[in-house]
Amino acid sequence: MSSMDEERIALFLDYENLAIGAREDLRGMQFALRPLADALAERGRVVVRRAYADWSYFDEDRRMLTKENVELIEIPQRMGVVRKNAADIKMAVDAIELVFERDYITTFVICTGDSDFTPLVNKLRELNKRVIGVGLEASTSRLLPPACDEFIFYERLEGVELPTKKKRGGGSSGGGRGRGGRGRGGGGSSRPAPKQPKDADRGEPETTPEEPEAVEDSTEDEEDEPPRDVNKLVTQTLSGLQRSSSGVVLASMLKRAIIRKDPTFSEADWGFRAFGELLRDLESKDIIELSTGAAKGDPEVSFPEASDSEEDAFRLLHDVVAEEGSAPLSGLKDRLRNRQADFSEKRFGFGGFLQFCKAARTREIIEMEWDDEADDYMLTLPS
Repeated sequence: MSSMDEERIALFLDYENLAIGAREDLRGMQFALRPLADALAERGRVVVRRAYADWSYFDEDRRMLTKENVELIEIPQRMGVVRKNAADIKMAVDAIELVFERDYITTFVICTGDSDFTPLVNKLRELNKRVIGVGLEASTSRLLPPACDEFIFYERLEGVELPTKKKRGGGSSGGGRGRGGRGRGGGGSSRPAPKQPKDADRGEPETTPEEPEAVEDSTEDEEDEPPRDVNKLVTQTLSGLQRSSSGVVLASMLKRAIIRKDPTFSEADWGFRAFGELLRDLESKDIIELSTGAAKGDPEVSFPEASDSEEDAFRLLHDVVAEEGSAPLSGLKDRLRNRQADFSEKRFGFGGFLQFCKAARTREIIEMEWDDEADDYMLTLPS
Protein backbone atom coordinates (compact mmCIF):
# COMPACT_ATOMS: atom_id res chain seq x y z
CA MET A 1 0.00 0.00 0.00
CA SER A 2 1.52 3.33 -1.05
CA SER A 3 1.11 6.54 0.94
CA MET A 4 -1.48 7.65 -1.62
CA ASP A 5 -3.55 4.53 -0.88
CA GLU A 6 -3.67 5.09 2.88
CA GLU A 7 -6.97 5.71 4.61
CA ARG A 8 -7.55 9.38 5.40
CA ILE A 9 -9.54 9.66 8.57
CA ALA A 10 -11.81 12.33 10.07
CA LEU A 11 -12.28 11.93 13.83
CA PHE A 12 -15.44 13.32 15.46
CA LEU A 13 -15.86 13.08 19.25
CA ASP A 14 -19.19 13.53 21.04
CA TYR A 15 -17.00 14.36 24.00
CA GLU A 16 -19.64 14.82 26.65
CA ASN A 17 -20.95 11.32 25.96
CA LEU A 18 -17.47 9.81 26.24
CA ALA A 19 -16.19 11.77 29.24
CA ILE A 20 -19.26 11.33 31.41
CA GLY A 21 -19.48 7.69 30.37
CA ALA A 22 -15.90 7.04 31.45
CA ARG A 23 -16.43 8.70 34.83
CA GLU A 24 -19.67 6.92 35.60
CA ASP A 25 -19.09 3.50 34.03
CA LEU A 26 -15.34 3.10 34.51
CA ARG A 27 -15.08 3.99 38.19
CA GLY A 28 -14.18 7.66 37.86
CA MET A 29 -11.68 7.21 35.05
CA GLN A 30 -10.76 10.21 32.91
CA PHE A 31 -11.12 9.65 29.17
CA ALA A 32 -7.74 9.62 27.40
CA LEU A 33 -7.40 10.05 23.65
CA ARG A 34 -3.94 8.51 23.18
CA PRO A 35 -5.06 4.81 23.04
CA LEU A 36 -7.65 5.69 20.39
CA ALA A 37 -5.15 7.81 18.47
CA ASP A 38 -2.72 4.87 18.39
CA ALA A 39 -5.42 2.49 17.17
CA LEU A 40 -6.38 4.88 14.37
CA ALA A 41 -2.72 5.40 13.43
CA GLU A 42 -2.64 1.70 12.56
CA ARG A 43 -5.57 2.25 10.19
CA GLY A 44 -4.50 5.41 8.36
CA ARG A 45 -3.75 9.14 8.60
CA VAL A 46 -6.03 11.18 10.85
CA VAL A 47 -6.37 14.48 8.98
CA VAL A 48 -9.30 15.99 10.92
CA ARG A 49 -9.80 15.91 14.72
CA ARG A 50 -12.85 17.61 16.24
CA ALA A 51 -14.48 17.34 19.66
CA TYR A 52 -17.88 18.77 20.64
CA ALA A 53 -18.92 19.80 24.18
CA ASP A 54 -19.62 22.66 26.55
CA TRP A 55 -15.95 23.04 27.46
CA SER A 56 -16.63 25.02 30.63
CA TYR A 57 -17.26 21.62 32.24
CA PHE A 58 -14.07 19.96 31.00
CA ASP A 59 -11.03 22.08 31.84
CA GLU A 60 -8.52 19.21 32.25
CA ASP A 61 -9.90 17.38 29.25
CA ARG A 62 -9.59 20.49 27.12
CA ARG A 63 -5.87 20.74 27.86
CA MET A 64 -5.37 17.05 27.07
CA LEU A 65 -7.18 17.34 23.74
CA THR A 66 -5.29 20.49 22.78
CA LYS A 67 -2.02 18.59 23.22
CA GLU A 68 -3.41 15.96 20.84
CA ASN A 69 -4.15 18.69 18.22
CA VAL A 70 -7.92 18.29 18.48
CA GLU A 71 -10.09 21.21 17.37
CA LEU A 72 -12.53 22.02 20.17
CA ILE A 73 -16.04 22.96 19.04
CA GLU A 74 -17.92 24.89 21.73
CA ILE A 75 -21.57 23.97 22.33
CA PRO A 76 -22.58 26.20 25.29
CA GLN A 77 -25.53 25.42 27.59
CA ARG A 78 -27.14 28.77 28.30
CA MET A 79 -29.25 29.79 31.26
CA GLY A 80 -29.74 26.23 32.45
CA VAL A 81 -31.52 25.23 29.25
CA VAL A 82 -30.79 21.70 28.07
CA ARG A 83 -29.43 21.82 24.53
CA LYS A 84 -28.09 18.30 24.17
CA ASN A 85 -29.36 18.05 20.60
CA ALA A 86 -27.33 21.14 19.67
CA ALA A 87 -24.09 19.12 19.85
CA ASP A 88 -25.65 16.23 17.89
CA ILE A 89 -26.89 18.50 15.12
CA LYS A 90 -23.66 20.50 14.85
CA MET A 91 -21.55 17.34 14.71
CA ALA A 92 -23.79 15.76 12.06
CA VAL A 93 -23.86 18.90 9.91
CA ASP A 94 -20.07 19.27 10.09
CA ALA A 95 -19.54 15.62 9.13
CA ILE A 96 -21.79 15.82 6.07
CA GLU A 97 -20.25 19.15 5.07
CA LEU A 98 -16.80 17.55 5.23
CA VAL A 99 -17.90 14.75 2.86
CA PHE A 100 -18.42 17.28 0.08
CA GLU A 101 -15.63 19.71 0.98
CA ARG A 102 -12.89 17.09 1.50
CA ASP A 103 -13.59 14.26 -0.91
CA TYR A 104 -10.17 12.73 -0.18
CA ILE A 105 -11.39 11.69 3.30
CA THR A 106 -12.17 7.98 3.11
CA THR A 107 -13.08 7.12 6.72
CA PHE A 108 -15.16 8.84 9.41
CA VAL A 109 -14.66 7.86 13.04
CA ILE A 110 -17.77 8.74 15.09
CA CYS A 111 -17.04 8.53 18.82
CA THR A 112 -20.29 8.22 20.75
CA GLY A 113 -22.65 5.61 22.14
CA ASP A 114 -25.75 7.59 21.23
CA SER A 115 -28.15 5.93 18.79
CA ASP A 116 -29.22 9.40 17.56
CA PHE A 117 -26.11 9.25 15.37
CA THR A 118 -27.30 6.13 13.54
CA PRO A 119 -28.89 8.16 10.67
CA LEU A 120 -25.58 10.02 10.28
CA VAL A 121 -23.69 6.74 10.07
CA ASN A 122 -26.13 5.40 7.49
CA LYS A 123 -25.85 8.57 5.40
CA LEU A 124 -22.04 8.53 5.47
CA ARG A 125 -22.01 4.93 4.28
CA GLU A 126 -24.56 5.81 1.59
CA LEU A 127 -22.06 8.46 0.43
CA ASN A 128 -19.42 5.71 0.07
CA LYS A 129 -17.49 6.52 3.26
CA ARG A 130 -16.20 3.90 5.67
CA VAL A 131 -17.50 4.50 9.21
CA ILE A 132 -15.83 3.37 12.42
CA GLY A 133 -17.81 3.81 15.64
CA VAL A 134 -16.22 4.17 19.08
CA GLY A 135 -18.09 3.97 22.39
CA LEU A 136 -18.17 2.63 25.93
CA GLU A 137 -19.66 -0.81 26.40
CA ALA A 138 -22.00 0.15 29.25
CA SER A 139 -23.48 3.20 27.50
CA THR A 140 -23.53 2.30 23.82
CA SER A 141 -26.92 1.71 22.25
CA ARG A 142 -27.36 -1.68 20.64
CA LEU A 143 -28.58 0.08 17.49
CA LEU A 144 -25.30 1.83 16.76
CA PRO A 145 -22.61 -0.89 16.28
CA PRO A 146 -24.48 -2.83 13.54
CA ALA A 147 -24.82 0.37 11.52
CA CYS A 148 -21.02 0.88 11.35
CA ASP A 149 -18.42 -0.82 9.18
CA GLU A 150 -16.40 -1.38 12.36
CA PHE A 151 -17.12 -0.61 16.01
CA ILE A 152 -14.48 -0.27 18.73
CA PHE A 153 -15.28 -0.46 22.43
CA TYR A 154 -12.99 2.02 24.15
CA GLU A 155 -12.31 -0.23 27.15
CA ARG A 156 -10.80 -2.89 24.87
CA LEU A 157 -8.23 -0.59 23.27
CA GLU A 158 -4.62 -1.37 23.93
CA GLY A 159 -3.25 1.17 26.38
CA VAL A 160 -6.52 1.85 28.24
CA GLU A 161 -5.67 1.35 31.90
CA LEU A 162 -8.83 0.71 33.88
CA PRO A 163 -8.83 1.49 37.61
CA THR A 164 -8.25 -1.45 39.94
CA LYS A 165 -11.41 -3.51 40.06
CA LYS A 166 -13.49 -3.17 43.21
CA LYS A 167 -16.02 -5.57 44.68
CA ARG A 168 -19.35 -5.10 43.00
CA GLY A 169 -21.84 -2.84 44.69
CA GLY A 170 -25.41 -3.90 45.12
CA GLY A 171 -26.96 -0.89 43.43
CA SER A 172 -27.95 -0.43 39.85
CA SER A 173 -26.11 1.87 37.53
CA GLY A 174 -29.30 3.66 36.64
CA GLY A 175 -32.22 2.98 34.36
CA GLY A 176 -31.76 3.28 30.65
CA ARG A 177 -27.99 3.55 30.86
CA GLY A 178 -27.17 -0.01 29.87
CA ARG A 179 -26.42 -1.36 26.48
CA GLY A 180 -30.04 -1.30 25.45
CA GLY A 181 -30.45 2.41 26.09
CA ARG A 182 -29.93 5.28 23.72
CA GLY A 183 -26.52 6.06 25.07
CA ARG A 184 -25.59 8.88 27.40
CA GLY A 185 -27.48 12.08 27.11
CA GLY A 186 -30.34 10.52 25.20
CA GLY A 187 -34.09 10.46 25.66
CA GLY A 188 -34.43 12.28 28.96
CA SER A 189 -34.89 16.01 29.41
CA SER A 190 -32.14 16.50 31.97
CA ARG A 191 -28.45 16.74 31.22
CA PRO A 192 -26.24 14.55 33.43
CA ALA A 193 -23.87 16.52 35.61
CA PRO A 194 -20.43 16.29 34.01
CA LYS A 195 -18.54 16.91 37.27
CA GLN A 196 -19.26 13.60 38.94
CA PRO A 197 -16.91 13.09 41.90
CA LYS A 198 -14.65 10.09 41.57
CA ASP A 199 -15.76 8.68 44.92
CA ALA A 200 -19.47 9.15 44.34
CA ASP A 201 -21.57 6.76 46.43
CA ARG A 202 -23.19 4.58 43.82
CA GLY A 203 -23.13 0.94 42.87
CA GLU A 204 -20.70 -0.26 40.28
CA PRO A 205 -22.13 -1.21 36.86
CA GLU A 206 -22.74 -4.90 36.49
CA THR A 207 -19.95 -6.76 34.74
CA THR A 208 -19.84 -10.25 33.31
CA PRO A 209 -17.20 -12.52 31.84
CA GLU A 210 -18.04 -10.91 28.49
CA GLU A 211 -16.35 -7.72 29.75
CA PRO A 212 -12.87 -9.19 30.18
CA GLU A 213 -10.80 -6.04 29.88
CA ALA A 214 -12.16 -4.90 33.25
CA VAL A 215 -9.71 -7.22 34.93
CA GLU A 216 -6.67 -6.31 32.82
CA ASP A 217 -3.55 -6.28 34.95
CA SER A 218 -3.17 -2.82 36.47
CA THR A 219 0.62 -3.06 36.17
CA GLU A 220 0.61 -2.76 32.38
CA ASP A 221 3.23 -0.47 30.92
CA GLU A 222 2.12 3.13 30.44
CA GLU A 223 1.19 3.90 26.83
CA ASP A 224 0.69 7.66 27.20
CA GLU A 225 4.30 8.33 26.17
CA PRO A 226 6.16 7.02 23.10
CA PRO A 227 7.44 3.53 23.91
CA ARG A 228 11.15 3.43 24.84
CA ASP A 229 11.58 -0.20 23.77
CA VAL A 230 11.88 -0.36 19.99
CA ASN A 231 11.13 -4.11 19.99
CA LYS A 232 7.83 -3.48 21.77
CA LEU A 233 6.96 -0.54 19.50
CA VAL A 234 7.46 -2.62 16.35
CA THR A 235 5.59 -5.69 17.61
CA GLN A 236 2.65 -3.68 19.00
CA THR A 237 2.26 -1.84 15.71
CA LEU A 238 2.63 -4.99 13.63
CA SER A 239 0.03 -6.74 15.76
CA GLY A 240 -2.39 -3.82 15.32
CA LEU A 241 -1.86 -3.75 11.55
CA GLN A 242 -2.52 -7.47 11.29
CA ARG A 243 -5.80 -7.05 13.19
CA SER A 244 -7.00 -4.08 11.14
CA SER A 245 -5.69 -5.12 7.70
CA SER A 246 -6.99 -7.96 5.57
CA GLY A 247 -3.78 -8.17 3.56
CA VAL A 248 -0.08 -8.62 4.18
CA VAL A 249 1.94 -6.06 6.15
CA LEU A 250 4.87 -4.60 4.24
CA ALA A 251 7.87 -2.97 5.89
CA SER A 252 6.93 0.41 4.39
CA MET A 253 3.39 0.13 5.83
CA LEU A 254 4.81 -0.78 9.22
CA LYS A 255 7.15 2.19 9.34
CA ARG A 256 4.43 4.66 8.29
CA ALA A 257 2.16 3.32 11.06
CA ILE A 258 4.96 3.64 13.62
CA ILE A 259 5.62 7.24 12.59
CA ARG A 260 1.90 8.05 12.84
CA LYS A 261 2.06 6.81 16.44
CA ASP A 262 5.29 8.64 17.21
CA PRO A 263 6.30 11.30 14.65
CA THR A 264 9.73 11.58 16.33
CA PHE A 265 10.59 7.95 15.61
CA SER A 266 13.93 7.27 13.95
CA GLU A 267 15.68 3.92 13.80
CA ALA A 268 18.94 5.86 14.12
CA ASP A 269 18.09 6.49 17.77
CA TRP A 270 18.76 2.77 18.35
CA GLY A 271 21.90 2.68 16.22
CA PHE A 272 20.41 1.37 12.95
CA ARG A 273 21.25 2.97 9.61
CA ALA A 274 17.95 2.00 7.99
CA PHE A 275 14.57 0.60 8.99
CA GLY A 276 15.31 -2.61 7.10
CA GLU A 277 18.40 -3.12 9.24
CA LEU A 278 16.27 -2.78 12.38
CA LEU A 279 13.82 -5.38 11.03
CA ARG A 280 16.63 -7.81 10.18
CA ASP A 281 17.94 -7.44 13.73
CA LEU A 282 14.50 -8.31 15.13
CA GLU A 283 14.29 -11.26 12.75
CA SER A 284 17.64 -12.58 14.03
CA LYS A 285 16.11 -12.59 17.53
CA ASP A 286 13.05 -14.56 16.32
CA ILE A 287 10.79 -11.62 17.19
CA ILE A 288 9.48 -11.11 13.63
CA GLU A 289 9.76 -12.91 10.31
CA LEU A 290 10.60 -11.34 6.93
CA SER A 291 9.71 -12.70 3.51
CA THR A 292 10.04 -11.36 -0.03
CA GLY A 293 7.44 -8.74 -0.92
CA ALA A 294 6.07 -7.57 -4.25
CA ALA A 295 8.63 -4.76 -4.47
CA LYS A 296 12.36 -5.14 -4.01
CA GLY A 297 13.53 -3.79 -0.67
CA ASP A 298 10.02 -3.83 0.83
CA PRO A 299 9.64 -7.25 2.51
CA GLU A 300 6.53 -8.67 4.10
CA VAL A 301 6.63 -8.61 7.90
CA SER A 302 4.88 -11.15 10.13
CA PHE A 303 5.32 -13.01 13.39
CA PRO A 304 7.04 -16.39 13.50
CA GLU A 305 4.63 -19.30 13.75
CA ALA A 306 6.00 -20.22 17.17
CA SER A 307 9.46 -19.03 18.19
CA ASP A 308 11.50 -20.63 20.95
CA SER A 309 11.33 -17.43 22.99
CA GLU A 310 7.53 -17.37 22.72
CA GLU A 311 7.37 -20.98 23.84
CA ASP A 312 9.58 -20.05 26.78
CA ALA A 313 7.11 -17.31 27.75
CA PHE A 314 4.19 -19.76 27.70
CA ARG A 315 6.25 -22.23 29.71
CA LEU A 316 6.92 -19.53 32.31
CA LEU A 317 3.17 -18.90 32.63
CA HIS A 318 2.55 -22.65 32.97
CA ASP A 319 5.18 -23.01 35.71
CA VAL A 320 3.87 -20.09 37.78
CA VAL A 321 0.28 -21.35 37.56
CA ALA A 322 1.47 -24.87 38.45
CA GLU A 323 3.17 -23.57 41.60
CA GLU A 324 0.04 -21.75 42.77
CA GLY A 325 -2.48 -24.39 41.74
CA SER A 326 -5.13 -21.77 41.07
CA ALA A 327 -3.97 -18.24 40.20
CA PRO A 328 -6.10 -15.09 39.75
CA LEU A 329 -5.37 -13.06 36.64
CA SER A 330 -4.94 -9.84 38.60
CA GLY A 331 -1.33 -9.54 39.70
CA LEU A 332 -0.21 -12.63 37.79
CA LYS A 333 1.96 -10.63 35.41
CA ASP A 334 3.90 -9.26 38.38
CA ARG A 335 4.55 -12.79 39.57
CA LEU A 336 5.88 -13.76 36.13
CA ARG A 337 8.18 -10.75 36.25
CA ASN A 338 9.44 -11.84 39.65
CA ARG A 339 10.72 -14.96 37.88
CA GLN A 340 11.82 -13.20 34.67
CA ALA A 341 12.32 -9.45 35.04
CA ASP A 342 12.15 -8.62 31.32
CA PHE A 343 8.92 -10.55 30.62
CA SER A 344 6.53 -8.72 28.28
CA GLU A 345 3.78 -10.34 26.25
CA LYS A 346 3.91 -7.38 23.85
CA ARG A 347 7.24 -8.57 22.56
CA PHE A 348 5.31 -11.37 20.85
CA GLY A 349 2.62 -9.11 19.39
CA PHE A 350 -0.07 -9.59 22.05
CA GLY A 351 -2.07 -6.46 22.84
CA GLY A 352 -2.17 -7.19 26.58
CA PHE A 353 -1.60 -9.81 29.24
CA LEU A 354 -5.20 -11.02 29.06
CA GLN A 355 -4.81 -11.73 25.33
CA PHE A 356 -1.58 -13.61 26.09
CA CYS A 357 -3.40 -15.78 28.65
CA LYS A 358 -6.24 -16.44 26.19
CA ALA A 359 -3.64 -17.60 23.64
CA ALA A 360 -2.21 -19.95 26.30
CA ARG A 361 -5.71 -21.30 26.92
CA THR A 362 -6.22 -21.90 23.19
CA ARG A 363 -2.93 -23.82 23.12
CA GLU A 364 -4.19 -25.86 26.13
CA ILE A 365 -1.26 -24.70 28.26
CA ILE A 366 -3.61 -23.44 30.98
CA GLU A 367 -7.34 -23.28 31.67
CA MET A 368 -9.01 -19.97 32.44
CA GLU A 369 -12.51 -19.49 33.80
CA TRP A 370 -14.41 -16.53 35.21
CA ASP A 371 -15.03 -16.75 38.98
CA ASP A 372 -17.95 -14.62 40.21
CA GLU A 373 -16.89 -14.89 43.83
CA ALA A 374 -13.35 -13.71 43.10
CA ASP A 375 -14.65 -11.22 40.51
CA ASP A 376 -11.72 -12.23 38.34
CA TYR A 377 -10.45 -14.86 35.94
CA MET A 378 -8.87 -17.90 37.66
CA LEU A 379 -6.09 -19.80 35.90
CA THR A 380 -5.39 -23.50 36.49
CA LEU A 381 -3.57 -26.28 34.66
CA PRO A 382 -5.58 -28.45 32.27
CA SER A 383 -7.12 -31.42 34.05
